[in-house]
Amino acid sequence: VKLLVIYIITKIPTLWYNAFVRLFIILRGGLSVFNVGDRVVYPMYGAGVIEGIETREVDGQELSYYVLHIPIGDLKILISKNKADILGLRALNSAEKVIDIVNNAEPIDMSNNWNLRYKENMAKLKTGDLFKITQVFKTLFLRERVKSLSSIEKKLLGTAKQIILSEIILSQDTDKSHAEELLMHGIAIPIK
Repeated sequence: VKLLVIYIITKIPTLWYNAFVRLFIILRGGLSVFNVGDRVVYPMYGAGVIEGIETREVDGQELSYYVLHIPIGDLKILISKNKADILGLRALNSAEKVIDIVNNAEPIDMSNNWNLRYKENMAKLKTGDLFKITQVFKTLFLRERVKSLSSIEKKLLGTAKQIILSEIILSQDTDKSHAEELLMHGIAIPIK
């Protein structure tokens, strides 16, 4: 209980800051403008390419949507242009930055309480920040080698891996097997 109280107290300033930033973005009508062909990352789904911009009528209003194609899983997602920033849509990192992050992100110390650990890891994945996602992946990957993961943590590990692989694939213009080699090289563990 004491650790939970300390955790909540340390997170309150971050929560207020994030709420302020989101309000600012809403009032400005969004900050990012993407074009057809741009490579972007959508949190919890990974990297993809904007294939088009569609206008649809919703409740009598004309709204514009990015049509995002995510190659891994062959997903097509519509993302409101007005809410793209709030939803965390961001430009793809450069090839050099992706490799730098994959190689240099360090595993982090996690709580022994699986529920708290899950919440912390899920919050990091939802940011869409490649550095944080790579930290989650490396931490869970190494933890799995020492101690078995719960089924929900295995799913988080798989999600983190897919998000990282999608960004490697698009930034490096490579295939999935080469992307996996780059990822495993980043944690210095050979593929079996």
